[in-house]
Amino acid sequence: MPPPTMRRKKIPWLPIIMVLGAIGAVLVIGAQYTDRGLRDAAPRAKGANVAGAITPTDTFKGDLIVQPIAFSHKIHAKDNGINCLYCHTYARRSKVAGIPPTSKCMGCHTVIATDKPEIIKLTKMWENRTPPLWKKINDLPDFVHFSHEKHLRRFLFDNAGQPVERADQVCAMCHGDVKNMTVDVKSKPLTMGFCTRCHEANKGPSSCTACHK
Repeated sequence: MPPPTMRRKKIPWLPIIMVLGAIGAVLVIGAQYTDRGLRDAAPRAKGANVAGAITPTDTFKGDLIVQPIAFSHKIHAKDNGINCLYCHTYARRSKVAGIPPTSKCMGCHTVIATDKPEIIKLTKMWENRTPPLWKKINDLPDFVHFSHEKHLRRFLFDNAGQPVERADQVCAMCHGDVKNMTVDVKSKPLTMGFCTRCHEANKGPSSCTACHK
């Protein structure tokens, strides 16, 4: 007598797709509410001064994160007029802005402000070959693709009205008024809503794959 035929169980694709769709909708709506909550709770500030651009005015109150060296952006970028791109040299040619190597800092600080406590700490690290372990302030989720190079090209290098000397204003669009900060603090929400509003205002790409690879 032949064995009974095994009947394959049907997978209920339709209910599964409906459940996944509902979960996706909840996540999207939740993200929008979170972003709206952050936006509504945060005070508005004057936007950065970038020629031909509508710059974001959203603000965010980030926590002060203790860094190995209390690097003052104000002393370097404002008081001494050092361009952001001098230290964050990768920004103009890659996705990341980069942190300068200690050797670059010591290029100045072997002779400048050598008696200051933070410079003494830095010098000891340099001599011991132990670079400062900086903590990231303006981080994005791994599924977000952000390119410093593309944004700098759009708002600075390909923007005839914006001199390279005012790169700080382009940086301020996403990082806030870092030029007047001592240790950097996150001051822009950097949420999906924050990015999409800026893209809409400045005719940036709107496809999902522009930011999510």
